[in-house]
Amino acid sequence: MAQFKCTARNSAGKLVTNIVEAESRQLAAQLISNRGMTPVSITPAAISTDLFEQFNQWRALDSLNINDMMLFSRQMHSLSKAGVPLVRALRSLTESTRNLALAGALKDITKRLESGSALSQAMNQHKKIFSPLFINIVHVGETSGELDQAFLQIANYLDREKETQNRIKSALRYPSMVIIAISIAMVVINIYVIPAFKSVFDRMQAELPWQTKLLMTISNFTVSYWPYLLGGTMALIMVIVKYINTREGRLQWDWLMLKMPGVGSIVERSTMERFARSFAMTLSSGVPLIQGITIVSAAIGNSYISSKLEQMRIGIEKGDSISRMARSTQLFPALVIQMIMVGEETGNISDMLQEVADFYETEVDAELKNIASVIEPILIVIIGIMVLVLALGIFLPMWNLSSAMKH
Repeated sequence: MAQFKCTARNSAGKLVTNIVEAESRQLAAQLISNRGMTPVSITPAAISTDLFEQFNQWRALDSLNINDMMLFSRQMHSLSKAGVPLVRALRSLTESTRNLALAGALKDITKRLESGSALSQAMNQHKKIFSPLFINIVHVGETSGELDQAFLQIANYLDREKETQNRIKSALRYPSMVIIAISIAMVVINIYVIPAFKSVFDRMQAELPWQTKLLMTISNFTVSYWPYLLGGTMALIMVIVKYINTREGRLQWDWLMLKMPGVGSIVERSTMERFARSFAMTLSSGVPLIQGITIVSAAIGNSYISSKLEQMRIGIEKGDSISRMARSTQLFPALVIQMIMVGEETGNISDMLQEVADFYETEVDAELKNIASVIEPILIVIIGIMVLVLALGIFLPMWNLSSAMKH
């Protein structure tokens, strides 16, 4: 969709300039007219060709994280609750926001508000920054006149999301460091250690055991063909990443993440916690049930579970109950389905979903505490195998030689 720079007069007769996305000049003029303004000039918006500027924008967008959005939501809650006009609040936050991508988005949103757009419509033009969940909660807050509460709900949700992410990162930090250390050790042994012993064994001219010959063969192959191995590895990674970026590839990758031993159950439970908590928030905010499932399923970060939730949405549209469709997805345990059934009977689904989120949070905490006890034995076995291979391959010939010299 093309961008047009539009200059128009608002109801007060003041000239206002804004960037409008539309398929043609005529549609851009119609959008301006629908906002109650009179178009004066409409020209194609200039697209920046400054590579340095584009790189800075990409870097700013890449550095945008959950902390920035949580701080923005809390500040908007405080300013809205204090009765500060929306345009003035956004201008103030534009000047104080450190992230350039968010600051640029807020500046554009402020211009759109001055041109007559609603806040949710203006945010919808920056989908790389504001998620569908964020935009829809803001829209409900605008409609109900409780925008400050909408931002508070978003801030609390992001706060819990950050806690979940931190718990998972903290639990996986130790295994990740050990795996990286083992990989580096394997490379160093293959390239430097084994070739040094090879020269010693060549001078001995002794018959080497098959373990040593295997290590020597692997080392020689690695040293001789490392550029090809490195290039092949990088090419394989690029092919895998490109495939994962496809719809089918993403579906298979997300399914694989759920089936990984030790980690898969944590990923599944944390994803379901995110679904239940965000779904409860959308329902309590007033978002319609079907629309809420669509929004949340696209925002939970796992396409396999999203596809199951999409099936759940289709069934509900056809008249099935939430609990029956939740059972058909085979994602929820019996206890959770029972809680959803209670919510349907009492007409208080959002509170029951909040209970479901708390249930999954407890489950994730318990698994994260046990992950070290599950992964540590596996890592110890891997390290033990490495030591055994080195002992048999390198030290066994030296022991044989010393025994022969004694005899």
